[in-house]
Amino acid sequence: QVQLVESGGGLVQAGGSLRLSCVASGLSFSSYAMGWFRQAPGKEREFVAASSWSGGITRYADSVKGRFTISRDNAKNMVYLQMNSLKPEDTAVYYCAVQRVPWGLGPYYSRDVGYWGQGTQVTVSS
Repeated sequence: QVQLVESGGGLVQAGGSLRLSCVASGLSFSSYAMGWFRQAPGKEREFVAASSWSGGITRYADSVKGRFTISRDNAKNMVYLQMNSLKPEDTAVYYCAVQRVPWGLGPYYSRDVGYWGQGTQVTVSS
């Protein structure tokens, strides 16, 4: 049974930083691309960042490019999202996601996702 557990969310002032972590179990982690999505109140879930199975290729939403960094540690079954220069519009529940099939560049659409974490709340105050 695949499980993804996020941590690291919280309340931060605009301009601050947070680091989200996600630990995966129940899968051959190093064979799967991973991603982060977020969902703000009243809005659809949206893509934030993705990492290929090796971590060698990363992709970002335009809204976070240059501020967020996705990384992974395959030895620890962990994926991270370093978030800098946070803005109030970054406020959302952030979800860790594993791509539905092995290898690849990472999920971009919700239909690409095989499993979701439970989410962690990030709130950025102005």
